[in-house]
Amino acid sequence: MLVKGQRLNVPKWIHSDLCAIHVEVEAVIPDEDPSEPCFEPNVVKYLDQLQELANAGDVEELEKHGTVYVRRSA
Repeated sequence: MLVKGQRLNVPKWIHSDLCAIHVEVEAVIPDEDPSEPCFEPNVVKYLDQLQELANAGDVEELEKHGTVYVRRSA
């Protein structure tokens, strides 16, 4: 189900203990309530999948989706 409204790309950060990834995802400013942008279910699912990859430390797969920053050992 698509939400009717203005679509825009917004930056999102996903973090884990090992890494962080910066991605651009689509948000919608709904016609019915333009008070703030929201994410459609498919975008939320995508962000959840990225979080799982980040938690697993799968940097190689994350690099296919955005800019990845890896924590270096001190």
